[in-house]
Amino acid sequence: MDKFLAILQLLIAVLLAIMAVVTIHNLVNIATRPETISVVNTIIGQGVVIIALSVFATVLFRKAWKQLRQPGQAPQEPESPSE
Repeated sequence: MDKFLAILQLLIAVLLAIMAVVTIHNLVNIATRPETISVVNTIIGQGVVIIALSVFATVLFRKAWKQLRQPGQAPQEPESPSE
């Protein structure tokens, strides 16, 4: 179950990163418009969204990667006493 959650977190992190890149593309398109207060507000708002998406993606990616890199949780066989 832990591995499933880690893979799910990794997938969500990738989706958040893609959303951040698409938002950056949208920001570039908006920046080409004539400068009005609504365009400036949109640029500021999207800047905040890009930062938030990047932070969430990084946190989820690191958490998932750490969980996937953990050694297996399989039960170990008891060691036999030395004779």
